[in-house]
Amino acid sequence: MSRIVAIDYGKKRVGIAATDVLQLTANPVGTYSPDEAIAFLDIYIAKEPVEIIVVGMPVNLNGRPSEVAPLALNFKNRIKNRYPSVTVEEYDERFTSKMAQQAILAMGVKKMDRRDKSLVDRVSACIILQSYMESRAIRQSRL
Repeated sequence: MSRIVAIDYGKKRVGIAATDVLQLTANPVGTYSPDEAIAFLDIYIAKEPVEIIVVGMPVNLNGRPSEVAPLALNFKNRIKNRYPSVTVEEYDERFTSKMAQQAILAMGVKKMDRRDKSLVDRVSACIILQSYMESRAIRQSRL
């Protein structure tokens, strides 16, 4: 099998998570600047089989795209054009940063370490990926 990669896009930082080859677990991979994220994906896709890249789409509580959404959409399109053999999908990322902060707190991460915003981005990417895999399993079970 191949992996699924999730991206939590931000203007300054991009959190990346990936599944294992059996697509059972979501694991944090890293946090990069948007340009570094593309360079990382070049290397990662060259050595790992990737089936799907899921890009979290930032939306407001009312369901409308946030101010960062056009940038995330542009990033998604860059990825789609750069890796034509990989399926690229959007996924609603509402509440993932808040959920990530709560998960980090629940894990008992020290206060100084919680100030590292890149940790939130990595955990957010994991939450996007886990949520995507769960929704995918539900869709497949309905078929």
